[in-house]
Amino acid sequence: MRITKHFLTNLVYQVNGAAIEVHKALGPGLFESVYHKCMIQEFRLRNMRFQSEISVPTIYKGLTVETALRCDFLVENILVVELKAVEKVLPVHEAQLITYMKLLNSPKGLLINFNTSHIFNEGQKTYVNELYRDLEDE
Repeated sequence: MRITKHFLTNLVYQVNGAAIEVHKALGPGLFESVYHKCMIQEFRLRNMRFQSEISVPTIYKGLTVETALRCDFLVENILVVELKAVEKVLPVHEAQLITYMKLLNSPKGLLINFNTSHIFNEGQKTYVNELYRDLEDE
């Protein structure tokens, strides 16, 4: 499978669709763990390949250093998805996603906050890094 900007855009669209479906069914105000479990079910219903709560290793001077970092989702082995259920997304949440993207060599990441009225308008934000710039468009 060739990773392109177009592929990642479509993947973000699919993940956002899954999040909107979960949010439509549950609404805001629940714990993040509830949304996480429902996203797993929604990804399965949509036949999406994903890993949940994966340990994020750090390579330091050629050695793998185990950290306490756990990524909510790695979709199609390329898109980092971090879920929140907070009143406001803080810079530390963004730093968390950017860290996962860097350590997992992911060019694009998605931060989804379920504690909003509407996922699409105010509950999700997409991030890219330097790896994204080097991808082909198609």
